[in-house]
Amino acid sequence: MSESVPITPFGWDKGPQARALFLIAVLFSTFQLIVAAYHPWSSQVVRAVHVGFLLLLTFALFPQWLPRGRQVAPVAWAVGLTAFVLALYHWVFEADLIQRAGDPTRTDVVVGTLTLLFVFEAARRMMGPALPLICAGFFAYAAFGEYLPGDLAHRGYGFGQLIEHLTFGTEGIYGVPTYVSSTYIFLFILFGAFLEQAGMIRLFTDFALGTVGHTRGGPAKVAVVSSGLMGTINGSGVANVVTTGQFTIPLMKRFGYRAEFAGGVEATASMGGQIMPPVMGAVAFIMAETIGVAYVEIVQAAVIPAILYFVTAFWMVHLEAGRVGLHGMPKKDCPNPWAAVRNGWYLLLPLGILVWLLFSGYTPLFSGTVGLAITAVLIFGAAIALRLRGNALRYAFWIALGIACAGFLKWGITAFLTIIAALCAVCAFVQGGRATLRIAINALADGARHALPVGVACALVGVIIGVLTLTGAATSFANMILALGRDNLLLSLMLTMLVCLLLGMGIPTIPNYIITSSLAAPALLELGVPLIVSHMFVFYFGIMADLTPPVALAAFAAAPIAGVSGMKIGVQAVRIALAGFVVPYMAVYAPELMLQGDPTVLAVAYIVLKALVAIGLWGVASVGYLWQPVSWPLRIWAFFCALFLVAALPITDEIGLAGAAVLFALLAWRKRQAAMAV
Repeated sequence: MSESVPITPFGWDKGPQARALFLIAVLFSTFQLIVAAYHPWSSQVVRAVHVGFLLLLTFALFPQWLPRGRQVAPVAWAVGLTAFVLALYHWVFEADLIQRAGDPTRTDVVVGTLTLLFVFEAARRMMGPALPLICAGFFAYAAFGEYLPGDLAHRGYGFGQLIEHLTFGTEGIYGVPTYVSSTYIFLFILFGAFLEQAGMIRLFTDFALGTVGHTRGGPAKVAVVSSGLMGTINGSGVANVVTTGQFTIPLMKRFGYRAEFAGGVEATASMGGQIMPPVMGAVAFIMAETIGVAYVEIVQAAVIPAILYFVTAFWMVHLEAGRVGLHGMPKKDCPNPWAAVRNGWYLLLPLGILVWLLFSGYTPLFSGTVGLAITAVLIFGAAIALRLRGNALRYAFWIALGIACAGFLKWGITAFLTIIAALCAVCAFVQGGRATLRIAINALADGARHALPVGVACALVGVIIGVLTLTGAATSFANMILALGRDNLLLSLMLTMLVCLLLGMGIPTIPNYIITSSLAAPALLELGVPLIVSHMFVFYFGIMADLTPPVALAAFAAAPIAGVSGMKIGVQAVRIALAGFVVPYMAVYAPELMLQGDPTVLAVAYIVLKALVAIGLWGVASVGYLWQPVSWPLRIWAFFCALFLVAALPITDEIGLAGAAVLFALLAWRKRQAAMAV
């Protein structure tokens, strides 16, 4: 990946290039807010302009044309501006393009070809060559697949037909992933950027320090809690590593954790943010659109596995701390968690309102818009309230503001935005208010920057989806998996897992999910796996790929902070995140774990209990500690007991639970004997 020109916060004094980047980023976010609030343009135009902004910012931010090459900023800017102008082609000639659909002109083909090349190059600059090479392979298959032998061949397509399918309409680079990126994803990324700028990272960190910082292995538990909480608002694993990791990794090392273990804890906890509702790394929105179910159903299916994932990380760091003999921070050095909540309570309101709206049946777009607007109101309102003298006056101000928001919201989003505009105007004349305005504008720029890798990936993987819909290759691939794993669901699951892990070694989670859900998920569905469970299965292993060596993007992001190789961090992350590899299998054999099928309270409670026991056993087997060091024979015993609990075959649960009971009883007896000997 090339080095980028940073978008400096409120960087008016950082040179003309930084100023231009900052303004474009703010304009990009403003465009997306207008789209979310008013829907003034057709979906096709919104998708095209969204991609145009992505390409313009990407080329301007990454002006190097070759790895380790010289920066050629003027050329990069020219290409970015050209890409943006080409995106406007869909807006200016929208009616003509609709009328001549299926019969593109030479100009259409030229515009489409250039746009496609720009998307490929932008993705290469943003995330390296792996994803563009995979997509180029699919494009080559569409162009030359008619010459392949046997069932691999298709009927053949002309170049103009292929370009039109991929760059016009809603099947290629402007397909479902780009639609979701231009609506839900961008809005929720912006929501997280506003909360981060307002101090949510500090609030979560102080709360984690105050609640678990003084317990055994407290610094590592702080990393698990704070990164998990941050994942609820930004859903980005690598972003979590480089933000919360700047604090948690040095803290863990200072209190005695090995550098590779500290990096592994942070990478594992940060990647877990992608499966933690309500944001879930933006995949939840794509999944909901892809399989045609309500977003809230995706969230409900993800809740229990996400909790189990973080319970596993918490349990592993607790055992590691006991094995090494590490203690927590002095309680007097830990902040008061409830004082932190009292000081930053207003930051929690948007998140609570967002979750309430989502679970009340409102669309993600409406929920995100309202959540973002309330965040802005609270940020500006807090800036004004701090300047009011006396608690009574402050409380009265908040009550009046709440009543006004409720009333205006009932009358429409325009009136609601009027409140924000009024608060902005007041802040311009209140001491400290201009700093608050800068926070808001910086959040607009940060939101646009954070959306780039997601948006560019969504645009490029549209090539794969377009090729699959054009040629029907997805059906052939699914038939191949069905043939290999016929009458053997476990084999099919393992093949699918390997595909997800291999793809994830070079591409981020979102394109990984889109590719594997298009190819492998239909095969799992054909084998009787419930719809949501089949898609969650490939999603989970797309996340695990970011922790799995030799690539392990999250581990390598933690490497510079930890001061140790990313490979060592990846090995530790796999140990810590063991449940992430096991829970998807358990969900396939017991869909109640994801609240699928017809789950009863008793069935859900049983499968959760079984999963918790399995997690406990895997922790003992991996770390080799529970109250005291555990010998290798007992660790192997724990490992096989856990396998029996996952197998879901006749009497395997009984064997696993009985073995676990005997093991824990034996270890408890040994602990008691050791205590009596002392």
